Amino acid sequence: MTTTPPPVRQIRDISGLMDHASHVLATRMAAAFTELGITPRAYCVLFHARAGERTQIQLAELADLDKTTMVVTVDELEKAGLAERRPSATDRRARIVSVTEAGERAVVRGSAIADRVHRELLESLPQPEREVFLSALTHLVDGHLAEPVEVERTVRRARRSRG
Repeated sequence: MTTTPPPVRQIRDISGLMDHASHVLATRMAAAFTELGITPRAYCVLFHARAGERTQIQLAELADLDKTTMVVTVDELEKAGLAERRPSATDRRARIVSVTEAGERAVVRGSAIADRVHRELLESLPQPEREVFLSALTHLVDGHLAEPVEVERTVRRARRSRG
């Protein structure tokens, strides 16, 4: 039986690199947010909720969360005294997520934590590569990788908060 050698990749596995980098960055962010006692996801919801009257559905969209995860997250924020659900001033059927004073303080501290983690990431690169990295990544996310393409079979994706 003849065996043929496996094909040699011509281009580095960008998907694998991005998946690994994203996962490790998410774990670093989660570890850093333990000092605040909330998750990066909870911070992301608070961050977007303080920008104005937004419903849970709107916040779920902004934070890239499914409805069930959003409900659990807001329940946790309410229990911690960081947010509360209130009726909308414009639509009695809708519930707005309102950030409490303690939630406002958490957003300020959380922003400093997120900035620190991102700064540490950038500082791990040589100075001349930092702007190039950010520019290239922004260009991809705003362009070629802006929207997922339709596929017959659903691509499983880890849901991460963007805040």
